[in-house]
Amino acid sequence: MLWTASQVCRRFSTSSHYYQNKLKLAIIGQSLFGQEVYTNLRKHGHKVVGVFTVPDKDGKADPLAVAAEKDGTPVFKFPRWRVKGKPIPDVVEAYKAVGAELNVMPFCSQFIPMNIIDLPKHGSIIYHPSILPLHRGASAINWTLIHGDKKAGFTVFWADDGLDTGPILLQRECAVEPNDTVDTLYNRFLFPEGIKAMVESVQLIADGKAPRIPQTEEGASYEGIQKKSNAKINLAQSAKAIHDWIRGHDKVPGAWIAINGQPVTLYGSSLFGGSAPAGQPLEIEGASQPGLVTKNGLILYGNDGKALLVKNLQFEDGKMIPASKYFSSGESSSVELTDDEKKMAEEIRNIWKGILSNVQAIEDTTDFFKSGAASMDVVRLVEEVKQKCPSVQLQSEDVYMATTFQDFIQMFVRKLRGEDQEEELVIDYATKEVNNMTVKMPYQCFINGKFEDAENGKTYETINPTDGKVICKVSYASVEDVDRAVAAAKDAFDNGPWGKMNPRDRGSLLYKLADLMEEHQEELATIESIDSGAVYTLALKTHVGMSIQTFRYFAGWCDKIQGKTIPINQARPNRNLTFTKKEPLGVCAIIIPWNYPLMMLAWKSAACLAAGNTLVLKPAQVTPLTALKFADCALSNLKKVSLELGGKSPLIIFSDCDIDKAVRMGMSSVYFNKGENCIAAGRLFVEESIHDEFISRVVEEIKKMKIGDPLDRSTDHGPQNHKAHLDKLLEYCSTGMKEGATLVYGGRQVGRPGYFMEPTVFTDVEDHMFIAKEESFGPVMVVSKFKDGDVDGVLQRANDTEYGLASGVFTRDINKAMYVSERLEAGTVFINTYNKTDVASPFGGFKQSGFGKDLGEDALLEYLKTKAVTVEY
Repeated sequence: MLWTASQVCRRFSTSSHYYQNKLKLAIIGQSLFGQEVYTNLRKHGHKVVGVFTVPDKDGKADPLAVAAEKDGTPVFKFPRWRVKGKPIPDVVEAYKAVGAELNVMPFCSQFIPMNIIDLPKHGSIIYHPSILPLHRGASAINWTLIHGDKKAGFTVFWADDGLDTGPILLQRECAVEPNDTVDTLYNRFLFPEGIKAMVESVQLIADGKAPRIPQTEEGASYEGIQKKSNAKINLAQSAKAIHDWIRGHDKVPGAWIAINGQPVTLYGSSLFGGSAPAGQPLEIEGASQPGLVTKNGLILYGNDGKALLVKNLQFEDGKMIPASKYFSSGESSSVELTDDEKKMAEEIRNIWKGILSNVQAIEDTTDFFKSGAASMDVVRLVEEVKQKCPSVQLQSEDVYMATTFQDFIQMFVRKLRGEDQEEELVIDYATKEVNNMTVKMPYQCFINGKFEDAENGKTYETINPTDGKVICKVSYASVEDVDRAVAAAKDAFDNGPWGKMNPRDRGSLLYKLADLMEEHQEELATIESIDSGAVYTLALKTHVGMSIQTFRYFAGWCDKIQGKTIPINQARPNRNLTFTKKEPLGVCAIIIPWNYPLMMLAWKSAACLAAGNTLVLKPAQVTPLTALKFADCALSNLKKVSLELGGKSPLIIFSDCDIDKAVRMGMSSVYFNKGENCIAAGRLFVEESIHDEFISRVVEEIKKMKIGDPLDRSTDHGPQNHKAHLDKLLEYCSTGMKEGATLVYGGRQVGRPGYFMEPTVFTDVEDHMFIAKEESFGPVMVVSKFKDGDVDGVLQRANDTEYGLASGVFTRDINKAMYVSERLEAGTVFINTYNKTDVASPFGGFKQSGFGKDLGEDALLEYLKTKAVTVEY
């Protein structure tokens, strides 16, 4: 059943429909896709009676298993369902015991026996990422691109004993864009729409409305998994066909060509129009004409005269480089030495011989470190070479980057000739006279140590929320720009000085970066204020000040990252030693929210860099300027996902509290940074006997607050970050009133230019209300009262949320305070204070408020992996 384009585009919300008929489900599959299908089916009231997934790999459970185990759903991790074609009896019995009415198979790599497929009352349904009967079998998304299909899509079908041949229940389709990749197709359409479609399919079955449309064999195709040996590119075809072949093989197994007889894999292809920029020709076997290595990448030509652009290259040894760096990657020919340079090379050979006295002869291939050299030998080598040739600025890192004698001489000669000098960096700034200073703001993408326009030339306007006016236009990065940034970060980690740097030197650079930020702190705070609406004094103290502290804190950790020795059972007569070491992950992706643009950048990136990783950083679209200015600061110094997802933090105020402090800190817990604060108290519970006094005093203090220009030092309350957020807050308040909460104060936009919201107070908020459950992320105080003395009752209400980032309690009774803090389900508990964070204290949430920690030693662990080494001696 093929839906028309208009039907494909219709919106289907898995969060807004209520269905009466529910089923008992077995989820058979794996992956993040399987996890999301599982989660959404449970949200819609279906009962998942069992999850059947793959065994743990390297000690880590599949995402589907993680979610199910957290919910208490029975989880089975069978390595296989059958042996020699026959079902395993124990496995079959375990499956039968759960009593499923329908098998849902969102993504399954295992072979499931037909007696399992057919056993439930409603049988089994499967998700397949193609418009069946096209591209049956594995790698369907890849083949959609390889064949140059104009449309992609997915099918939910009833499982039978064939390979993706069962009757169709539901299909969706979308257009394939010219430069789509497997990832972009999956992330844009196949993943999000596939999840919705699986939920819709299950409900159609529950309601007795699910169709069974037999598949036609007309137009059917089957393609298997491609092998690397079959992925060589046929260059004697059109540029479009070559492009389709490359993007269809992107990531796995990788399409390749032969250069100088060696296989080179190509990644990141896009069609190229217009005249080619200047570049260096590259002979490629089988090509109709030479390729062209340009600053943008490698241009290839089809036999139709049209071109495509390739971003990244990977060599047989696994090394990946930006295609633009091919001739400077070591694949090009060596520098030819002059006679004087040859004499100097021989003198350096003698220096090597003096240091490596255990080596009989210094050959071109002799490796300095494999021959036994240590760190002191590096210093000696550098100093002796500098004595011979003082004009060459040689550093210890240069030795680590060129470890063989031949590479060392090549590096030395390039330095001697001045060929290693980096071209002078040109930065275009948007400038503004504001806050009694001239602020200079970079506005281009920062990739591989350079500011440059987005490849497609797109820009967007960033707005000052104080007056709604444009600050400047900022480059709008494309998928290709992101690919280049990732490739550059990987190259920096694998081959650059950062990945090989001594940890103490790394710490020294982070200290210098903090010093530079401090030197420019007023400018950074001003940019933060005009870009995000933060009050300047807060921006200076917290946004910028804590960012500087964070970099200094983690700079001190760089040379203190340690492993452990572990006592293990001895296998006599041998003796054994096991030790662990902490290693950086590699390239990390960091996404920054808009409420604390610079501080969140520091919290995430300081630990990441201290651990020795490189990073690709995406600032929030509405607040990009301090991140770009940070790159400008860092330029003179610096050449696993952790998520903090916000929350609905409860604050409990008991009648025996210091009422003055509770009012002051309670207001701060809500209105700090205009309420755009991830740990803001989303709901206050006030004991009944002091409730009315507390509200009266809060309103009295709100009336004293000055709302205005954030650059005015006397301003208490600035504008919300952007217009869409202000509109959302107004709708939030409207919903609260409609549900019956009492609006005591505010709830409106301030009558002046800009995106200003009145500080707002709601009372009589009942537990079922929208504003009791959902985060406003704005200056809205949501207050509920609780009966005097009902400690356990208010704890139950406070914990009745899917979030768990922060919480707080105000009481003079220390025993009560500790009792409550132990039972609040949150990553941080504040007692008689709020918003007190420190760079040394771990920060992060429980439940749906995120994974992992920021700040403190715990944050480093998010960016390190543990390797165990066992030695027998």
